[in-house]
Amino acid sequence: MQQTRKRKSRDFSQLSPFWNVIANLIAGVFSILCVFPFVFVLILSFTDEDTLAMNGYRIFPEKWSIDAYSYIFNVGNQLLRSYGVTLFITVVGTLLSLVIISLYAYALSRKSFKYRGFFSFIAFFTLLFNGGLVPFYMVATQLLHIKDSIWALILPLCVNAFYILIMRTFFLTMVPDAIIESGKIDGASEFRVFRSLVLPLSLPGLATIGLFSTLGYWNDWFNALLFIENPKLVPLQAMLMRIENNMQFILQNSSMMSSAEGLEIIRNMPQDTSRMAMVILATGPIVLAYPFFQRYFVQGLTIGAVKE
Repeated sequence: MQQTRKRKSRDFSQLSPFWNVIANLIAGVFSILCVFPFVFVLILSFTDEDTLAMNGYRIFPEKWSIDAYSYIFNVGNQLLRSYGVTLFITVVGTLLSLVIISLYAYALSRKSFKYRGFFSFIAFFTLLFNGGLVPFYMVATQLLHIKDSIWALILPLCVNAFYILIMRTFFLTMVPDAIIESGKIDGASEFRVFRSLVLPLSLPGLATIGLFSTLGYWNDWFNALLFIENPKLVPLQAMLMRIENNMQFILQNSSMMSSAEGLEIIRNMPQDTSRMAMVILATGPIVLAYPFFQRYFVQGLTIGAVKE
């Protein structure tokens, strides 16, 4: 009995009520510190520009304003159109990435696949070397002919070798061979085994790759800078960058105008608050979508962490 009591007293996995409260308080403070920067940016985006210039950054501003959002929305329908383009390429690109990456990784995970080593080398080689920007541009414009099309925003980010290796590791460690063999014994084809048996067990890995792909498509602006000239195909990030560049152009060239006109333009332009509003418009939707992926995302990050 005494040994049992000593073991219980040394059990560090169970905390006393006091230390449980302390641990929860520490976790709560840490969570607030993580969320506070985004909330603070949201507050600054609704702060009056003159008040921000006089008083600096404050949690409780003296005067609220929506001038920053009004300035951004004055671009007309371009903002909503850019949101639609970004949502389309994010959804379609993420689904296409999941299909291609999961099929490629599943083939690499099967020991019976004859050319597994060759295709593994191809995927791994692209992590170390690439052709460079000029060959990439030439392939996209002269070979694939996707310049100024929606596919120029989808195909370049469709396949990622690092994600392929993650999914291959997931299939090797988390999908038992007995399940695959049982499906084949029942007469199922390789694709039927993959669709009916492997995919239902792979939700954590798919959710992890899906979240990474979603973030990549949502935050992409470089491909739009290279390939997109049609205003109807400009995604959100590229449009916000153009607004920022236009603001910088006006500020740099306001001295060339008449002094009264230049001062009026600068005075009516929400410089700092509009930047904060751009951050909110660019990150808000993806932040709201993250909780739906969190459960699977945490499981997917532990791929291969525990070995039996």
